[in-house]
Order: sequence, then structure tokens, then C-alpha cells
Amino acid sequence: MTTVRNWARGPFELIVHAEGHLRTGDDIDRRMALISFDNAVEVSITAYLTLNPVHRGGASYPNADVEKWLKNYHTKLDFIAHELTRRGSLPWKVEREDILWAHDQRNEQYHGGTGGVPAKRAITTIRSAAFWIFGLLFNVADVAKEVDDEIAALVPPKPAPRPDFDMAIDNEHGIVEIGELNYYASEVLFAVDRDAYSVVGEKLAKGGKRGGKE
Repeated sequence: MTTVRNWARGPFELIVHAEGHLRTGDDIDRRMALISFDNAVEVSITAYLTLNPVHRGGASYPNADVEKWLKNYHTKLDFIAHELTRRGSLPWKVEREDILWAHDQRNEQYHGGTGGVPAKRAITTIRSAAFWIFGLLFNVADVAKEVDDEIAALVPPKPAPRPDFDMAIDNEHGIVEIGELNYYASEVLFAVDRDAYSVVGEKLAKGGKRGGKE
């Protein structure tokens, strides 16, 4: 069961979007992953600061401070520094200087500079920052697992052969010889045309004959 609450879905879905690009792995997707993870850092902080205090454990901040923290990327990290101190001098799990370096790499990509394909270390750094900041602010202990589960849920399950269809097709068509290899007819049909496999399998399983003749 997910531990990501409804009010955290916005930044979380941005992280999932970035992770999807990263796992695709081509050059364009690496650029998109860097940009999206970096955006997720900002969106996580903005979303948290604009929540009703009841949705952030009762934490309340002066409006003037919130307005100051929301000004830009650097001031949003000022808020993280403040929050780490407020929570008992917690450490930066990703150093502020490293986050800002990765942010600069993102700006090269987003604004059409000369950055080219982003370096793996830039993506790794900003991904770690996005996961850590989101988990810190929204009380999610294992962000990586939540992301894995969300991505898995987005992928439709692979269709599986039906034993009754396999038996009916194989009883009717037997073994198919390809070169020096032998395959069950149901195995071949399932591999090359799953729609035909379903139609033929259903007909034969109901007692139909080859070619659709009863």
C-alpha cells in the first residue's frame, strides 16, 4: 500500500515521470530526466510550503518567510536548510553545493546551452536530491520503492497463454516443425499473433473445427 498521500501526488508524479525517462535511457530521455528531477526538487518544496499546516504535521511558518523562500531555486534550498535545523540539525543527504551544480547542468539543457547529453553524475545527483527532499518533506520513508511500485502499476500485465486454448489448438494442429526445431502450434500462434490465438483457441475450446467449420 502506498504511503504517498493525496496532497503529495503532484511532486511524486513528477518524480515518477523523470524516472520513466531515465529508465528509457536514450539521449533525449536523459535530458528530460535531468530536467524533470530538478523540477521535482522545486515542486516538492513549493507544494509543501503551500499546504495547509494540517497536511504537514502542524508545521507553520510566517507568511513573510514563505514568500521569501518561494522566490527562486536558491531560496527554496534556504528553506531546506531551515527545515533541517528545525527538525534537529539533520544532515544534508545530498550536499547543497552538489544540488546547485546539478541545477546548473539542468539550465544548460533547458535553455539550449552547450551542455550536450547530460553527464550521468548530474542525473544521479539530482535524482538523489529529488528523492531525499520529497521523502523528507512528505514523510515517505522509501521513495525508491514507491516509485518502483508506481511504475510497475503503470505497465499493463503481459498476457499469458490459456491452458484450455493451448490444449485445444495443439489437439487440432499438433506440432509445428521449423527448421530442425519442433514447437507446439499453440506456442507459435501465441508468439506471432495473440489475437488469432484467442479467436482460434476460443473456437476450438468450444468444440469448433479447423478453419472455423463446425
